[in-house]
Amino acid sequence: MTPEQFRQVLAAQGLELSDHQMEQFAQYFEFLVETNKNLNLTAITAENDVYLKHFYDSLLPALTIKDLQTEKLTLCDVGAGAGFPSIPMKIAYPNLEVTIVDSLNKRINFLKELAAKLGLDGVTFYHARAEEFAGKRSEFRESFDVVTARAVARMSVLSELCLPLVKPNGRFIALKAQKTQEEMDNAQVAIKTLGGKVSADFESTLPETGDERHIVVIDKVAVTPKKYPRKAGTPAKQPLGEVSK
Repeated sequence: MTPEQFRQVLAAQGLELSDHQMEQFAQYFEFLVETNKNLNLTAITAENDVYLKHFYDSLLPALTIKDLQTEKLTLCDVGAGAGFPSIPMKIAYPNLEVTIVDSLNKRINFLKELAAKLGLDGVTFYHARAEEFAGKRSEFRESFDVVTARAVARMSVLSELCLPLVKPNGRFIALKAQKTQEEMDNAQVAIKTLGGKVSADFESTLPETGDERHIVVIDKVAVTPKKYPRKAGTPAKQPLGEVSK
């Protein structure tokens, strides 16, 4: 997907990017590829692939869930890595107030420099483990309208990292690819335990490649018990509700 094709495909879905926004995406691509020479941010570096598999892919939640396009929502991106999906969403929809959490300080430094280069306001960064960031004494616990995660962990683990950050009546939005149903089946106990309820699984495919994508929406219907999330590393080692093999 070339930058112009990216623009055209989005326009066909009602997102008209300005020349300034297109320049921001171009700067994002250039800085990502340049930094990636010394810091392992992504295995995808060809321009057409970055625009399709990173930029377009990151915009799927907002293209699917319309209030993300217009409401002044607080959004926390857990394990954002090179900034996906939150930075492309922020470029396209400046109404979003974005908080990014990542466990590697080098990635946080990259994202801070990126935001400065792109002139992005309303974006804050925290170097922290998700388990600590959402802990029972954290000021951020149950404080966000929306929490997103892309390519971080399977749903049983991801739910424990993300749902404690979602305010009651807010949403956790997970970006998933294949085998989503299997993940969701294994995550039902975790989601319910943590105060969530699955409200939607929007399935789509990427243009050109036809790769399967899922936008899974989990509503926060009850307060997360204070004992969750457990200490750092435990959710991944002992996923809630999964039977050990």
